[in-house]
Amino acid sequence: MNYADFGFIRVAAVAPVVSVGNPRGNAREIIRSLQKPSLQAVSLVAFPELCISGYTCEDLLFNQDMMQQCDQAIHEIASSTAQQIVVVGAPHRLSDGRMVNAGFVCQHGRVLGAVPKIANPNYGEFYDKRWFVSGEDIDLIVDHPVLGSFRMCSEQLFAIGDSQFAIEICEDLWHPIPPSSSHVLAGAELIVNLSASNELVSKADYRRDLVRMASALGVCAYLYVSAGPTESTKDIVFGGHLLLSENGSVLAESDRFEFSGSCLVAEFDWQKLRHDRVRNNTFAAARRPQGYYKQGKTSSIELPQLQRHYPAHPFVPDDEHEFAARATEILKIQSTGLARRVMASRSKTLVLGLSGGLDSTLALLVCIDALALLAKDNKDLVVITLPGPATSGHTLESAHKLAQAANAELLEIPINASVQQHLSDLGHGGEHDVVFENAQARERTQILFDMANKTAGIVVGTGDLSELALGWCTYNADHMSAYNVNASVPKTLVKYLCRWYAKHRADNALSEALIRVLDTPISPELVPSDSDEIAQETESIIGPYELHDFFLYHYLRNGFSALKIYHLALLSFDGKYDAATVKKWLSLFYRRFYTQQFKRTTLPAGPKVGSVSLSPRGDWRMPDEADVSELLAQIDRF
Repeated sequence: MNYADFGFIRVAAVAPVVSVGNPRGNAREIIRSLQKPSLQAVSLVAFPELCISGYTCEDLLFNQDMMQQCDQAIHEIASSTAQQIVVVGAPHRLSDGRMVNAGFVCQHGRVLGAVPKIANPNYGEFYDKRWFVSGEDIDLIVDHPVLGSFRMCSEQLFAIGDSQFAIEICEDLWHPIPPSSSHVLAGAELIVNLSASNELVSKADYRRDLVRMASALGVCAYLYVSAGPTESTKDIVFGGHLLLSENGSVLAESDRFEFSGSCLVAEFDWQKLRHDRVRNNTFAAARRPQGYYKQGKTSSIELPQLQRHYPAHPFVPDDEHEFAARATEILKIQSTGLARRVMASRSKTLVLGLSGGLDSTLALLVCIDALALLAKDNKDLVVITLPGPATSGHTLESAHKLAQAANAELLEIPINASVQQHLSDLGHGGEHDVVFENAQARERTQILFDMANKTAGIVVGTGDLSELALGWCTYNADHMSAYNVNASVPKTLVKYLCRWYAKHRADNALSEALIRVLDTPISPELVPSDSDEIAQETESIIGPYELHDFFLYHYLRNGFSALKIYHLALLSFDGKYDAATVKKWLSLFYRRFYTQQFKRTTLPAGPKVGSVSLSPRGDWRMPDEADVSELLAQIDRF
């Protein structure tokens, strides 16, 4: 397995131990760092701004011996490189008498190119203009006796496998129009920032946000490497802050203030970034800069193992505090959307079918919040449970307990007789087939809509995003509503939301009712059992929802191939599902996702709560007749 084939590139940021004013010693330290086992499978290693001389060597930069040693140090580092790309910061005197602060890109034993710093700070503790000129207008072919021939220009892209990167230096990131804004539009998927940013109270938070937002604005990966505490501390202290961010998310971050040096190794995914750029029409439509040069040609270093972690439940934050904020926000979006729909339709009631299952339970909680927003009480909530031939006593009791705990009156309308009459009219023989199952679902929907007419209300839908992706709903039955509050909430998130509500918002009675629902197997309850137990368990029929939600997220949000999703699932669910199981349910996911699009084409309205949605009016437009046969054949060959 080579994960580089899936777009992953491993990169590293290193804040080495620096000997201020000793370029040759710094070169030896950098070369020693590159020989560490942790950096052997890394395609690019970046070192801080002016790490060859030391950022804090000040007027020593005017000395001829110092500059010659810097050139020799760069040469020694470049000579030590092979396939791996090494980026180091160093001062450099141009032949016309100017001096620049530059990042040197080294590979295959030579200097590929150099990028001069554009924004030289000259305020507060910084006075870079004492030594350096801006590289904004510099575009030179340097023919150097020690370093060889290379281009000195900020408008350069460098190959890194099938991707490309560009460089900006420290203050360039703080500039109102940072060079990276042009770099990314020219095609850079990775920005490497060589920095020497000192530490102040709260500056790390500010810096982290700058890096994170730069990666979001550029729809790129951003590798940030800053000088460490072995720089001079005469007036300021450096922490060695190292960061890798990808399209607005911090993937990895180092500790600071490490006297022995610090190292950060992580992977970014250029395939994901290209997908995000294609989907983002604003980025795609922006005017591209002219005059960029592309340097080098290389293949990615193989990655037999992946360090990057993909959570098994991508819709659910791992951090409890983050999830609490997310849950509050989701419920607020759902309830606000429903309340606005009530206002627009001048409806008097909300009509909800309560089954005692997870989805309708979440919809009940949303209805309660929506009524509170409208300054209405729960008497305007018409809750109906509709037991049929396959309804278990357990779920029927759960529906009653939920309604009672929510202070909502529950109307119980059995559908056995009406379903039997309907099947008899059809000449149905009594088999427990799809006609039998769907007749129950459609009878329930008919009653709910008729009750909405009677009470001047609207039917609140309950089906979740996972069911819509799989088409696990009856067309023109539970598939239909006046407004579906769960339309973009996946099943794994439904569970967590109900559990969070039980723990943080519900009183004892409602909490107990919610836990009872959570402990009940997921079932459509459309086939009777010989006992009072649940006869159908959904996940034994269509597979684990946590797998399907994983597939759905990476298919829609990241545009990953089936093979890439398969291998990431093996990593994320290692020890829980074997390869045969993942393959089986992945095949079913694709088959159902493609063949059930006709149900999604006619979906009712519902609020979008996250980055993944299947609304036919918004995020997902797909022909009902799309052919999935080749994809399924490909999965069979895994």
